[in-house]
Amino acid sequence: MLMTHTSDPSSPGADPAGTPDETTRQDTVAHQFIEALPFAHALGMRIDALDNGRAVVSMPYDARLIGDPATGVIHGGAVSALIDTTAGAAVMCHPGVATTATLDLRIDYMRPATPGQRITAEAECYHATRNVAFVRARAVDEDTDVPVATAAGTFTVTRGRMGQGDGS
Repeated sequence: MLMTHTSDPSSPGADPAGTPDETTRQDTVAHQFIEALPFAHALGMRIDALDNGRAVVSMPYDARLIGDPATGVIHGGAVSALIDTTAGAAVMCHPGVATTATLDLRIDYMRPATPGQRITAEAECYHATRNVAFVRARAVDEDTDVPVATAAGTFTVTRGRMGQGDGS
């Protein structure tokens, strides 16, 4: 279950294995990660939830992002950017991760997003080695039964706290 972003890291749903200080740090680092990306602002991305190795980020429908004027469908590149950003945020929420970058991201588009609807991406960093994190993600609109897209990716991992090197 994902913890909705709150200012109280000891609230119900907080990671029981992590300390409140670590949960707060992960939450802060993930927020900084997304806020530092100008394109995330340009796409109107919003962090909906963060947890230990998990993230939910959404973006509104925006006519400037239409890829097919005849149908009003959002361009796949915008969906790709949302999934990639959400997956990176999930890695940044994983314990001990200081920095990350996408190594490989495979996206399978299942259907066009419904025009006029918010698109939400959910990502889970389900395994991390010393140098590589593995992530699964999916994007949905209001029809959550059939994803707009699913993804699997690998991300670089630098261990330690932000600004403290690799922690070794």
